[in-house]
Amino acid sequence: MGIHDEDVARVREATDIVAVISEYVQLKRVGRRWQGLCPFHAEKTPSFSVNAEMGVYHCFGCKASGDAITFLREVEHADFVEAVERLAGRSGITLRYTSLGEGADRQKRGKLTEALEQAVEWYHQRLLTSADAGLARRYLRERGYDGDVVRQYKLGWAPDDWDALAVDLGVGDKGGMSREVFSDAGLGFRNKAKRMQDSFRARLMFPIFDPSGKPVGFGGRVLPGGEGPKYKNSVDNAVYRKSRVLYGLNWAKQDIVNAGEVIICEGYTDVIGFTQVGISRAVATCGTAATDEHIQTLRRYANRIVLAFDPDTAGSDAAERFLQWEGEIEVKVAVFPAGTDPGELAKTDPERLAAAVGEAMAFPRFRYERVLTQADLDSIRGRSVAARRATEAVAPIKEPLVRDPYLLEIATRCRQDDPNALDRLRRIAQDFRPPPPRNARSSRSNSEEEAPHPADKSNVPDRGDEGYYDEMDSPPPYNVERQVLWLAANEPGAVWPEVVPGMFHYPLYRDAFEAMLIYPAMEDLLAEVEPGLLALMQELLVVDDEGLRASTHRQEVVMAILLYESGQRELTYLERKARTGSADDDLLRRVATLKTAMDKLRESDWQADQARALLELLRPSA
Repeated sequence: MGIHDEDVARVREATDIVAVISEYVQLKRVGRRWQGLCPFHAEKTPSFSVNAEMGVYHCFGCKASGDAITFLREVEHADFVEAVERLAGRSGITLRYTSLGEGADRQKRGKLTEALEQAVEWYHQRLLTSADAGLARRYLRERGYDGDVVRQYKLGWAPDDWDALAVDLGVGDKGGMSREVFSDAGLGFRNKAKRMQDSFRARLMFPIFDPSGKPVGFGGRVLPGGEGPKYKNSVDNAVYRKSRVLYGLNWAKQDIVNAGEVIICEGYTDVIGFTQVGISRAVATCGTAATDEHIQTLRRYANRIVLAFDPDTAGSDAAERFLQWEGEIEVKVAVFPAGTDPGELAKTDPERLAAAVGEAMAFPRFRYERVLTQADLDSIRGRSVAARRATEAVAPIKEPLVRDPYLLEIATRCRQDDPNALDRLRRIAQDFRPPPPRNARSSRSNSEEEAPHPADKSNVPDRGDEGYYDEMDSPPPYNVERQVLWLAANEPGAVWPEVVPGMFHYPLYRDAFEAMLIYPAMEDLLAEVEPGLLALMQELLVVDDEGLRASTHRQEVVMAILLYESGQRELTYLERKARTGSADDDLLRRVATLKTAMDKLRESDWQADQARALLELLRPSA
């Protein structure tokens, strides 16, 4: 699907390439050519030449070349169809598409864009001139936003009237905007009385634009003391996808390209704050966490990302998403004073804001530094626990050449000086299985052929998977798994670092152990977990088991029994697999080896050395 070739040729022929490029580059006529500084690389002597007659350009420095369509694609990071459409609009050419459906979709998006343009201007003028926007103007002045800022970002005001926008845009009237377009653009909806009602009321409006500068939606902020959630964002529609759009990219893209770096913030005012202190390469997600689509978009502009999030957000929610790009794109974290954000620092301490970006820390290092600064590095047990948890913080990096230097630093900081330290940390990293998002367990087949491996946390079945775990919704109040949880909460050094959540039988206990791996600091865990886990964790922390705390032997026995029970489930898995006809020599050999190790453990009266031998067989990579 695309645009008819004849129409593309008409656009090329009708476009004045000098006029297009002159919007981005200062050109000077030299003979029959036009020359200027190349926009695609830094240079002091002009090597960028434009041939107006042929409609092409070429840089003798970086070898960039092409026509007006190519130039617009490169400088605006637009796709081919978008570049042709923009040039066609300049020349008044109506395009035909190779798919009727595609043509209709683009026509619909065009109508939505026109509606949003009208709304942006309406809200903007309301803020500038309307008496009912007085409180909004006062709030902006208190935040340090003058008229220039308001006009630069086209800020607006949605009055506290239920249909003011709809009435002024003539929604539903002959010659006015259609109800369908008004609704589909996210500007309003049909209420219970069957009348069109505005989506945004009594809110300061931040228009959101796509990279080319077209409006796609809004973020509405309630004023202090107002009712409702602090921010309300446009709903997803044909032109707005919160998982893709980035606030401020239309203004920041050239500075991002020039710097090779983009700053990702959490809010609209953060972006404006950065610009106010002379840092014009910041963008923000729009009411959602950063997505893979956001990262893919930004990779087109820069190879380095600086996260200007709240430290807890950068260290937890964004972790897996950003670490998976490590090695392909550089990710750093700007650290701010506690309780502040970029928007506030821009007003109170602009030098500290600029310094936070200049001193941004590599993201993997930021993650394990958070672990190590809270750890007890003065004791052998504390250093062991810290090494394991710091290693798990960088475990999502799968490329050894990228991950291993961090592991070396962790080993050094935790004084793991023996020759096998790096190999041991590598094994911990390789065996670590990041937990799935909370409340988002994957659905799996309950067929015997695809029975999940019980020691692999990522393959733990749902509660509804019948015939594998005879799981109980309410686990017994006192059993070996609960004892291990108590140790993890109160004596974490006693829990062997090779233990993974999949070794727990009961879902509640498995989730609790999982949570303790995610949040090494107990205060973070208690602040983040859901109510069911919170109650269990609080109980574990207030109940003291003096005998278990004082006896290393008892602790080792508890670990041994946990592994023995996990081994029993592993045998069930293997024996079921054998009954399906998959009983090859390797499987039979593994069954025999596992049974032998379990018998030795039981006969040794739960000795630690026999338990560790069994543990090696139960590790997911075994």
